[in-house]
Amino acid sequence: MTKTYKVSYKTYFNDRLKQVSFHGKLTYPLYVQVTFDRKTIFFKSYYFELFSKPRYFLSVAGLTGGPSIEDIVKKENTLIDFIVDKNLPDFSLDLFKQEYAYYSKDLCDVTEEGFIDYMYVFFQDKGMPAFAVMVQQGSRFRIVYDVVRDMKRAFNKPLYDELVENSFYYAPPYLPLYGFMQQTKKWPMLSLTVLEWEDEKTKAQFADYVQKYYPNIDLKEVMEQVNKWLDHLRKEAK
Repeated sequence: MTKTYKVSYKTYFNDRLKQVSFHGKLTYPLYVQVTFDRKTIFFKSYYFELFSKPRYFLSVAGLTGGPSIEDIVKKENTLIDFIVDKNLPDFSLDLFKQEYAYYSKDLCDVTEEGFIDYMYVFFQDKGMPAFAVMVQQGSRFRIVYDVVRDMKRAFNKPLYDELVENSFYYAPPYLPLYGFMQQTKKWPMLSLTVLEWEDEKTKAQFADYVQKYYPNIDLKEVMEQVNKWLDHLRKEAK
């Protein structure tokens, strides 16, 4: 007779640790607990860490705002339910950790660092070393896509076009991923997770976006670049 085991989980504030700042408010870090076959694992919420970053806090015209803990918990619950349902016949805590590490990742976040590095090299090559350092350091506190959008207003057209076009060959596909995500999500939960990406409807909408806003770029190459990042994330998760 085959035994079946129930998977249970919860999110909770880990009051055994020091409080941390969550957009100006002190709180205990959000953790996830998963129990299966009388064994339990605990780990820090990926989304708590992601949405704690300064760039997710907006202050405009005296108004301030950012993600709420409730929004983060909801996102965690959706992800965990998906992983459990997907793997229930062969479920194990080790498998859960691998799946969580993969499906939780925000594609915009994981490609952003490489795009910042690309801009640093680009402006160094243009003989603008001080500006290159400013972009490299300052972009970590702002949404990089918004920084590039401001560059469109500040730069002459040939320089801006070269920056964008070269990025499709020398940088991760951050620009199309973030631009697409921004059109489909509402502030402040601006992310495009692997879980969301693997929905065929999302891929089709992304393809339409690239063809509309980057008509001179080979769509097949963009999709291949995204797939390379997915392969990289899958290897990291193992």
